[in-house]
Amino acid sequence: MTEENKLDNVIYVGKKPTIGYVLAVLTQLSQNVPEVIIRARGKQISRAVTVLELLKRKYRPDIKVKSITTSSEELQSKDGKTVRVSAIEIVISSK
Repeated sequence: MTEENKLDNVIYVGKKPTIGYVLAVLTQLSQNVPEVIIRARGKQISRAVTVLELLKRKYRPDIKVKSITTSSEELQSKDGKTVRVSAIEIVISSK
């Protein structure tokens, strides 16, 4: 898999409605992508977990969670200060 293809299978969770991220993952899985990565930072981590749970319970019970990785990242705030935020990466695939 090329570097460009690896980036295509990453879903960044933000402030949009949760169902949009669910549909994005479903679209990736329907294109026979071997694995999809759900990433989120800060307050959006809970939304990423909700996306995963909706997928597993309602839309695709065959989804397998390959790994869940947590970390922290340093970001620049609007006022120029460096802020440390938590991050999560969830790697899923179809069975």
